[in-house]
Amino acid sequence: MHETTRSDGGRPRARWTREQAASIERRRGNVAPVAGAPETDPFPELHVWDTWLLRDRHGELADVDGYRLAFSLSAPADFLPGKRHDVAAIRCFYSSDGERWHDAGPVFDGGALGQRQWAGSALYDDGDLYLYYTAAGDESADEMTYTQRIAVAHGGQVSAGADGIELAGPWTHETLLTPDGDWYETEAQSRGMIYTFRDPWFFEDPATGDTHLLFEANAPAPERPGDDPETTYRREFNGCVGIATSPSGDPLSWELRPPLLDAVGVNQELERPHVVVADGRYYLFVCSHVHTFAPGVTGPDGLYGFVADALDGEYRPLNGSGLVATNPPAAPFQAYSWMAFAHDEEVLVQSFRNYYDFAGDSLDAIADLPEAEQRERFGGTLAPTLRLALEGDRTRLLGVLGAWRIPAPDEPLPPADGSVLPSGDALRGEIPEGGTVGGYAASVGGSGGALDGDGRDTRDGGETN
Repeated sequence: MHETTRSDGGRPRARWTREQAASIERRRGNVAPVAGAPETDPFPELHVWDTWLLRDRHGELADVDGYRLAFSLSAPADFLPGKRHDVAAIRCFYSSDGERWHDAGPVFDGGALGQRQWAGSALYDDGDLYLYYTAAGDESADEMTYTQRIAVAHGGQVSAGADGIELAGPWTHETLLTPDGDWYETEAQSRGMIYTFRDPWFFEDPATGDTHLLFEANAPAPERPGDDPETTYRREFNGCVGIATSPSGDPLSWELRPPLLDAVGVNQELERPHVVVADGRYYLFVCSHVHTFAPGVTGPDGLYGFVADALDGEYRPLNGSGLVATNPPAAPFQAYSWMAFAHDEEVLVQSFRNYYDFAGDSLDAIADLPEAEQRERFGGTLAPTLRLALEGDRTRLLGVLGAWRIPAPDEPLPPADGSVLPSGDALRGEIPEGGTVGGYAASVGGSGGALDGDGRDTRDGGETN
């Protein structure tokens, strides 16, 4: 039974339930092949992770004088991988063929909001550039802080010349959204292991023409009289997909709306929400970690998805459980931060190489390794692109393309080779129960006081990829 709850906005809010999540399992068709070490790394001097593409209002890959652009979180490669979030900055890469990429450098030369910048989205609208991002931390504070705001940079220009792509300011930076405390939990309200209000993603609904920002947040889930003390703690796992709407379509003017979907009692983090529209259906995708599932629920690091007949419809978990794609048991943390985009009859999914050479239950153990080994096991570059078929409420992987492969909509793909996908014994491997592994689960209660998936205290960075 699909469960919804009535929101303050008058429409039902879809909910991912524990009963639905109970059927999560690896199977042929949702497990990527072992990727191994990168054959080549086009930018070995950098850690590169969360990545998003420059798109137009219709969600199509934007073309800037024959180039496609990608924006990524980046940090110098001499930082320990687990510390990269503390110094994350947005960088631009460009390509004329979707295979060979070039570095256009950091996007902002000072002036960005936050002490560091986390993931977002990029809109190219009639020559105007809008870069949505997460402003993490208070830029006016002397010490590291953990506030998260949704921000935008506009006014800058992108141009193509003999030397490739150049982005130039000046940029105007604005805070667009902060949590309201009613639909979206504030940092002060947070009781859970991770506080989230981030990952803005621009979307114009093709059916209505309405303009939206999706984002990751937490739904306030206070204790209620008569709550069972044995299960109240589950309410601290309260991830949701938030949404804001621009009544005029102005990319700079937004009003909060009630969440599209929540996972109260199931999962704390529904990262980087985004939508692919296909055959009149709305496919809502998010990323999540093994350690952010609530106690009693098991799910691997993976891309999870839901489908509805309208953007604000009653979302059903894809494949019954929500799991769309995950890493193989032999390399359960090899990739993360999946982002899906339509290509002809398929959906392509790009991600980054995370700890590709580690098969433990929890990434907390990474911190116990010598620093050189931590670096050796971390990819810090884009992973092979996955090929995905959408079939109503079902999905299945078709094969893979190379790393850093981002084809334009009119570029044909080679025949898919499904023989590379794991099957049989390669699918077998126990998924640790949520809420029981990793430092997060060991220290639930104080906002920002738990270890994250890299074995760091979230007070030293607070993000989990």
